[in-house]
Amino acid sequence: MNEPDIDYPALIDHAMRMVVKTAITQIAALTYLPGEHHFFISFMTQHPGVELSPALRARYPEEMTVVIQHQFWDLEVTDTQFSITLSFNNIPEKLVVPFVAMTAFADPSIKFGLQFHSRDWEEDSDEGVHCPATGRTGREMPPEASFDEEPPSQANPPANDSKVLSMDAFRKK
Repeated sequence: MNEPDIDYPALIDHAMRMVVKTAITQIAALTYLPGEHHFFISFMTQHPGVELSPALRARYPEEMTVVIQHQFWDLEVTDTQFSITLSFNNIPEKLVVPFVAMTAFADPSIKFGLQFHSRDWEEDSDEGVHCPATGRTGREMPPEASFDEEPPSQANPPANDSKVLSMDAFRKK
């Protein structure tokens, strides 16, 4: 009898997503972000359960990064997703994002970031991995989210990489 292994990378990935859920829940209760906090959230736009306008889906066919800072409305959090209204070129757009669709989260005000790896990746014998949500194939992982941040300077020191967690060291190769 072959006992199943404990999937520690999946457990850690889930725990990191719950950190994001807790942070977003706190902001929803406050209805604003305190101090200089602001969130960059990247997610797969084709992931099941993601809801966004056809115009946004056409503009971001695979992945999108949103900024939650000063202007956001109707932030609601459930056990599995959050919904929010943001302004894109002065047009309010409602987004629904399941936590499992997230690929990255950052709060640059405190140099904190997390990167997630979708649990939807499937092993293909010939191609390596295939992600049904994005259609990517090969042994590559999703690209890191790019955040339009100022380059490091004395006024804006570089990020403390010790606060950024990467799960690659714990994943099966």
